[in-house]
Amino acid sequence: MAMEITQILLSAQSPDGNIRTVAEENLRKFQEQNLPVFLLSLSVELSNNDKPPESRRLAGIILKNSLDAKDAIRKEQLVQHWVAIDPSLKSQIKDLLLRTLGSSVREASHTSSQVIAKISSIEIPRKEWPDLIGCLLSNMTHQDGPASLKQATLETLGYVCEEISPQDLEQEQVNSILTAVVQGMNLAMHSADVRLAATRALYNALDFAQSNFENEMERNYIMKVVCETAISKEAEIRQAAFECLVSISSMYYEVLEPYMQALFELTANAVKGDEESVALQAIEFWSAICDEEIGTQEEYGTSGESGALHSHFIEKALPLLVPMLLETLLKQEEDQDQDDGVWNLSMAGGTCLGLVAKTVGDAIVPLVMPFVEANILKPDWRSREAATYAFGSILEGPSIEKLSPLVHAGLDFLLNAMKDGNSHVKDTTAWTLGRIFEMLHSPGSGFSVITTENLARVLAVLLESIKDVPNVADKVCGAIYYLAQGYEDAGASSSFLSPYLHDIIASLISAAERTDGNDSRLRTSAYETLNEIVRCANVPETSHIIAQLLPVIMNKLRQTMELQIISTDDREKQGSLQALLCGVLMVIIQKLSASENTKPILLQSADQMMILFLQVFACRSSTVHEEAMLAIGALAYATGADFAKYMPEFFKYLEMGLQNFEEYQVCAISVGVVGDVCRALDDKILLYCDKIMTHLLKNLSNSMLHRSVKPPIFSCFGDIALAINEHFEKYLPYAMPMLQGASEHCAQLETHDEEMIEYGNQLRRCIFEAYSGMLQGFKNSKSELMVPYAGHLLQFVEAVFKDKERDEGVTKAAVAVMGDLADALGPNMKILLKDCTFHMDFLGECFESDDDQLKETATWTQGMIGRVMVS
Repeated sequence: MAMEITQILLSAQSPDGNIRTVAEENLRKFQEQNLPVFLLSLSVELSNNDKPPESRRLAGIILKNSLDAKDAIRKEQLVQHWVAIDPSLKSQIKDLLLRTLGSSVREASHTSSQVIAKISSIEIPRKEWPDLIGCLLSNMTHQDGPASLKQATLETLGYVCEEISPQDLEQEQVNSILTAVVQGMNLAMHSADVRLAATRALYNALDFAQSNFENEMERNYIMKVVCETAISKEAEIRQAAFECLVSISSMYYEVLEPYMQALFELTANAVKGDEESVALQAIEFWSAICDEEIGTQEEYGTSGESGALHSHFIEKALPLLVPMLLETLLKQEEDQDQDDGVWNLSMAGGTCLGLVAKTVGDAIVPLVMPFVEANILKPDWRSREAATYAFGSILEGPSIEKLSPLVHAGLDFLLNAMKDGNSHVKDTTAWTLGRIFEMLHSPGSGFSVITTENLARVLAVLLESIKDVPNVADKVCGAIYYLAQGYEDAGASSSFLSPYLHDIIASLISAAERTDGNDSRLRTSAYETLNEIVRCANVPETSHIIAQLLPVIMNKLRQTMELQIISTDDREKQGSLQALLCGVLMVIIQKLSASENTKPILLQSADQMMILFLQVFACRSSTVHEEAMLAIGALAYATGADFAKYMPEFFKYLEMGLQNFEEYQVCAISVGVVGDVCRALDDKILLYCDKIMTHLLKNLSNSMLHRSVKPPIFSCFGDIALAINEHFEKYLPYAMPMLQGASEHCAQLETHDEEMIEYGNQLRRCIFEAYSGMLQGFKNSKSELMVPYAGHLLQFVEAVFKDKERDEGVTKAAVAVMGDLADALGPNMKILLKDCTFHMDFLGECFESDDDQLKETATWTQGMIGRVMVS
């Protein structure tokens, strides 16, 4: 029986804080004590047209939040709660929701659509709501049914399609849904609201239409209706239709050929004359086509192999498409360079132009350069900016041979344009310079637009322009970033930047200290560029400059402790500045510790740095600072066994990080730092291992912890075993069942989902790393402890060998662990290896690889196995 909850729902929205708190508490208690009746009461409230709109609105929101959550673990709990409710009560709730679709109050029917879709996402895959689609479709077949019911029904069908997978429905149901939706788009039969809901529903249903798009007659009909809808008189409907076309271009690229002429005309008209929201989708259509063709080219190359998969739509449309896109570049907004989140016609056009360049390569250059030359000197700033943007957009795709003369000729012009009177022009010019340095400055591979002759002028311009307005300075930081990156591993050329390093660093620090920017974007860019400068610097000739930078950054970090913290905003600003500075210190630590000549410089400051990092932790109290943790990991690696003196003070923060499963990135970084500390301390870590292993084992058992943290924990087992050798024995009874359980879990992972495939590869690699660490750790004493687990491990390696989805990292780890088994267990492995001969095929596959490191590992493993077999 439902409870009367109108007054509580209204009180929960009261302006009086006390009344509101009491009402919220009453709702919470009701939900906890009797969830089924709570949900029924909310459904009754939502469905009753006599109730106030405010109480119905909140009832709908709570109902939706009782069935779904962003957090995957919380969502699974809510699903289980729903599944456990008595079927007859669930049936009442669902009937009330379906009835609410007919409500004249739009907000109630809209919320009901969403809640029905949430329930369908739980029940349809379980085959538990078989008549839902039929009920919804019957609403569409009543000729005299109210338009509002049809609108809400179409909306529901769209949401249901968004929530479930194509395999959850029978083809007959899909056909009925598509028929209802496409008919709902019919201009003659329906109001604008119904047609908009139908068009949006089609967008969500397209994923289900695979076999319909394979049937020429059905496909022609769907495409005809979508194209007609794209010229409706209502802009919102036109936009929704173009969104459908964007989706169709990605999902059904291979059947688009007959429609491309009509689609070009449709999109061209929209780009030239329609409202911006519609024109943006028309451009997005061509960007999506580019993405498809680039993907095919990357997979099959540009040869004929791609065959039927590649229709060369972009190449065929090029003479008309490029002028259309160039025209959009002249439609800039006055303040577009001030707002990072802005997206307009000129930006969409430039982005699409860049994708076209990647798709067709050299062919785009003669179509774009006349526009650049015609506009680059015009008095109107829009023309100069558009010409520069066009040039910058086509730098990825065409060959170096094609671009080289243009860039050589244009570089000096662009450097002069950094003094243009208009800030938009300077912003885009700095961005274009960054693109040039990113794409055409690679001395290590033999080509660079930067020479010893022009480097001084390039840097003089950049270091002057970094003082310009914040948005220009931000782009200049990007240009310096790519300029430095080009000199990394560039042999003799890598020292070209060294004479300028002092001035570059000084300019970047000045830029980071500026207060005239109203956001922290420039500061972030300046510090990230400083990191790249240090990372790519040529040691030892620049070590004195990096050594001078170290106390400067440490001092800046020290000053952050003295900032006055009044509001949460102040706390956030302090945290983000500390993160940036810890990031710089981490790069300096890595740079100076990489050479024995410069390591002493670092070690002199290690104590002071560690004190600062611990102070950073103290600022954040319970939340461990990710960047400080990463920097400490680098410091542990650099200081080695000496890091032991920091452990008593640092360990409490490391524990906090390992227990911080809500902020799972912090937890993951802390797990990584345990590995760094193990490598630094070896058996001196023993003192802390009981607590570390307790936290790691707890985390593996914690269903609330994000799954991405779990694979690194297995790797960490290997690091610990390698550090403490035979002392790991006491942890084996706890660690091994976890490892074996995880290896069995690998076989059950979803193989259609790219994200799950990637996760599966990471999990398997980390399991092998754990076993390798243990085998090596026990090798010189107590290796017999691993014998009982050898058979299970070999079976796991064989299962991985048979899986063709495995990546190179998994293959290397699997081959290495076979070598470790043979090396550590010796003659104990002879019978096992004789019984399973797959290892010969596995090694044979590795010897055919192009990866030298893999071949090397395979050769070592072959030697270890050979030694066992002749023993």
